[in-house]
Amino acid sequence: MTFPLSRRSFVLASCPVLAWGQVQPSTAALPVARSLPDELAQAIRQGQGLLVMVSLEGCPFCKMARQSHLLPMWREGLPLVQVDMRSTQPVRDFQGQMVTHEDLVRRWRVSIAPTLLFFGPGGREVAERMEGAYQPDFYGPYLDERLENARQQVRRWGGR
Repeated sequence: MTFPLSRRSFVLASCPVLAWGQVQPSTAALPVARSLPDELAQAIRQGQGLLVMVSLEGCPFCKMARQSHLLPMWREGLPLVQVDMRSTQPVRDFQGQMVTHEDLVRRWRVSIAPTLLFFGPGGREVAERMEGAYQPDFYGPYLDERLENARQQVRRWGGR
């Protein structure tokens, strides 16, 4: 089998490093919360809770959680949205009212970034929050445990 690019060209073409050695900025981002009732309904149809990441612009721990864990999970189909702690971007809350991301964060009493919240039917939290940074070796297992707890709660309350 032949390939149109040489092996070396393929490696260089697929590498995110520019010729002068600087890393390209990642263009991948998590979806921004726009309508929590709609996003939650879609998650429940999948038999899952809705995972909401509360992040802060420039937060290195948020970046680590996003890049290492959340983006790959979202790409595999995990229902997930992001809310920015200081954003005035509008979002429909679980009661159907238009508020800002910042208002939601205040209402949810989130003061640490990143914070992961797990929502189920009625906009209720269905698993323990993950607040702040964890040891890298433990972040994934703690996240998996909470996601499974959220799934069980969704099923118990009438999800799939």
